Amino acid sequence: MKNIRVLEVKQNVLDDNNKQADALRRSLKSQQTFLLNLMSSPGSGKTTTLLRTIEHLKKTWKIGIMEADIDSDVDARTIAQTGVSTIQLHTGGMCHLDAAMTRQGLEGLGTPSPDLAILENVGNLVCPAEFDTGAVKNAMILSVPEGDDKPLKYPLMFSISDVVLINKIDSAACFDFDLAACQKYIKDRNPKALIFPISAKTGEGINQWINWLDEQIRLWKKS
Repeated sequence: MKNIRVLEVKQNVLDDNNKQADALRRSLKSQQTFLLNLMSSPGSGKTTTLLRTIEHLKKTWKIGIMEADIDSDVDARTIAQTGVSTIQLHTGGMCHLDAAMTRQGLEGLGTPSPDLAILENVGNLVCPAEFDTGAVKNAMILSVPEGDDKPLKYPLMFSISDVVLINKIDSAACFDFDLAACQKYIKDRNPKALIFPISAKTGEGINQWINWLDEQIRLWKKS
């Protein structure tokens, strides 16, 4: 029986994507655009958090939002009402975005390039974490109703995120959610991760997140 040749396709795909992601970051640097990749599971409050973020920063920075979903334009329509440049990205059934898709989205936002571009990635705690989108920073949202054990079950996304927003803390009394334990689980997987407990609904804790993001944009533009 002849030997069967095995191709590690996934590794090849990831290597190619990483090269494209690095090239995209260089392009973003030349354009002075800060790209944030925002990830989470469905229903964690990404869009509401984005609305709060836009509300605080749109007078300071030119903002562009890329809404990624398998289908529909519900979120894009919501974000567009804020007046910032918005585009809907359909993934054709794929559960993530990669660097090439992100570049297409940025081109779709048009010119001039935004100071802050935010990619609201597909709602999923697994696939989006595997692909470098070319973002300058990665952030994710974990909502209280999801449970404090998610860093144990889906470690990769927590390990690659620069910031973890623990959202819906206004509902903590209704759920068996141990904030201290969750923070420990996150830090065990990513000691460098910043953790901001927030309520996108009430605005609690949002200022810490906004101040961090504003500072990162300024540092990116100066470096």
